[in-house]
Amino acid sequence: MPQTPVHSRMARSTDPLVVGRVIGDVLDAFVPSVDMTVYYGVRQVTNGCEIKPSATLLPPSVQIAGRYEDGSLFTLVMTDPDAPSPSEPTMKEWVHWIVTDIPGATDVTKGREIVPYTPPKPPIGIHRYVFALFKQRGPMLMTPPLVRQNFITRLFAQEHGLGLPVAAVYFNAQKEVGSKRR
Repeated sequence: MPQTPVHSRMARSTDPLVVGRVIGDVLDAFVPSVDMTVYYGVRQVTNGCEIKPSATLLPPSVQIAGRYEDGSLFTLVMTDPDAPSPSEPTMKEWVHWIVTDIPGATDVTKGREIVPYTPPKPPIGIHRYVFALFKQRGPMLMTPPLVRQNFITRLFAQEHGLGLPVAAVYFNAQKEVGSKRR
C-alpha cells in the first residue's frame, strides 16, 4: 500500500479548515483555486479568527480574484454549522446568506442575492461561520430554501451542479456580554 508523503500529511493536519473541522463538518476536502477575501469593515476574515457579532451587522465585503476564464460566475454560501449550540447542533447548518451569479474579478454586490444576509447571533458557545465559494457552470436559476435551518452545503452544491468549493474561509463568534446597567 503506497504511503502518503510526509509533507502531504503535514499540510492536511495544519490546514486551518481541517483543524477547525470545516472540512468534514461542512465541506469535503478541496484545492483552493480562486482568491476570496472577506471583510467586515476593515477587519479581514481569516480562518479561525474571532469577530464580535456586533461587527457583523452589515453584510461583509467579499472580493473574488484569481485565475479563471472570462465570464466565470460564482456562488457564495455562508452557514453556521454550530446552530443553535456547538455541543448540540440540531439546526446545523443555519444558512445566513446565498449569493449567485457573482462575476469573477468583482465583488458579491454584483451577484444575485438568493437568501438575504442575516448577521451572526450565536445564542451559546463559540460558533463557526463559514463562507464557501463555488464556481458555476453558467447562470443559476434557483429558488431560495424554504427554511434556513438544516441546510446542507454539500447537498446544495450537488443539487446545483457546483462541485467542490474553489475557496473557503471561516471565523468564530460568540454571544457578546451586554453592558450591565444599574
